[in-house]
Amino acid sequence: IFSRSHSGSPLKEFRGIGGICASSRAVHQVIDDIDAYPSFMPYITECRLLKRDSDSLIIYQRFSPKMCSDRDYTLRIRGMSWPTVAGLAYSNSWEPANELGPGQRMGVVRINICQGQWLLEPDGTQKTRATYSVYSETGGLIPSFLVNHFSQSAIEKIFAAVRKQVKEPKYNVAER
Repeated sequence: IFSRSHSGSPLKEFRGIGGICASSRAVHQVIDDIDAYPSFMPYITECRLLKRDSDSLIIYQRFSPKMCSDRDYTLRIRGMSWPTVAGLAYSNSWEPANELGPGQRMGVVRINICQGQWLLEPDGTQKTRATYSVYSETGGLIPSFLVNHFSQSAIEKIFAAVRKQVKEPKYNVAER
């Protein structure tokens, strides 16, 4: 896991890179299974598709970190794929789209900055090199050193969750 300063903010940008023992297609299916996020992604309590456009998805997510009140946002996710020598590579990038989602809820802090990307590159037939990049502001009055620590540890938990979830049989249907 790497971090770097973000211009004009005490919060850092993070990037986690790691191997996942599954095809890039299977890992991509896990990443795209937003309806299942509350059952396996850390801290996610609600995740739903609001709209499917020709080039993107609009999704709403609410998460419940242990150290503070619930947070939420609406995101626009753009996905793409391309062939490589070892198979298909995938990219899902996101940015805020709160204006397209539900209004703010009482007791839930709205996140207005959340940008990131999953990059999934095949590393053989049953291994994927996954790169997760994110910069997010948490809203509220949480000290930046705590937010930075939480963001880094959350990436470790996200990778662990994806590695566990990709073992589910529904993601490993033979390619046709």
